[in-house]
Amino acid sequence: MVDNEAVRLVAVSFAALDFWREDDHAAAFHALLKSCRKASSPDAVCAAAIALGDGVDRVTARAFFETHYAPHAVHGAGQQGTVTGYYEPEVRGSRERGGAFDAPVYGRPHDLVMLTPDTERARFNDRITGVRETAEGQSPYYTREEIDAGVLSGRGLELLYLDDPVELFYMQVQGSGLVRLRDGSAVRLTYAAKNGHPYTSIGKLLIERGAIAPNAMSMAAVKAWLHADLERGRALLAENKSYVFFRELTEEEGRDGPLGAEGVALTLGRSLAVDASYHRLGLPVFVTVPDLAVEGAPFRRLMIAQDVGSAIRGPERGDLFWGTGEEAGAIAGSTHHIARFLVLLPKR
Repeated sequence: MVDNEAVRLVAVSFAALDFWREDDHAAAFHALLKSCRKASSPDAVCAAAIALGDGVDRVTARAFFETHYAPHAVHGAGQQGTVTGYYEPEVRGSRERGGAFDAPVYGRPHDLVMLTPDTERARFNDRITGVRETAEGQSPYYTREEIDAGVLSGRGLELLYLDDPVELFYMQVQGSGLVRLRDGSAVRLTYAAKNGHPYTSIGKLLIERGAIAPNAMSMAAVKAWLHADLERGRALLAENKSYVFFRELTEEEGRDGPLGAEGVALTLGRSLAVDASYHRLGLPVFVTVPDLAVEGAPFRRLMIAQDVGSAIRGPERGDLFWGTGEEAGAIAGSTHHIARFLVLLPKR
């Protein structure tokens, strides 16, 4: 991983930001407002944003960002900036186990002890960060393979049961899920914790083994490979020892969408998952992705850092939130592009 000490944020002017003026700053402002209202002690910038409120137009929003922030380029990263995509899967579930609904979704176990800050899990992804106390002392928490084999069964941790273990896996990768229940109702699940084992990309493993060509790699391609032979698929999934536990949101909590690590509802096309060891949650980041076309033009948007992820490592590494459901998943699964980050820091 890049040494944090070697990375510098160098001040630039707003005039140096290509297509800055063309963006919809009001959309970014409303995403920022969610972060500001969530803050227990809003800083001066957030206080100003809250004072402006919800009725801000594009011109006023751009003036707000230019007044209160200064853009900074990332220097010394030692690697190209990259963005991928993520989304909230929409899956089928049941309160009771039975029939096709056989894949349990677990809540956080009481004996799981985390050794590092959860919002910086990408920084510590190369080591064990979750343990349990045993008679012999601390032991690494159970792996995906052990959990799938039933080591947590019967402890009252089951929140729901899904009808597809592959969809459960991808819900864990995404960190949230909208679950349609058999009675027609729906609930939202959000990330509660992980077992503390390093995250391993199964897509990278499939490429390394020649199972899927690099130019054919997508989330849909991996899902098809897993579904083609479920036993073979389970063996591959077990190689990613990381396992995510969930919490069920109340109706009020989940009303506006899935929650990010900051605890606010994510905004389609404006929420960004970052490496929180480099960038504080709540900061605006102007992201330029020349090879990603949105509405007929290259992606150039002011995003708000509102989430994290185990695979999001580095100062110019991010995940773009694309929304909920199958269509959003198709976009997220094919998003992997070189990008440039301009971080907006509050003026002193």
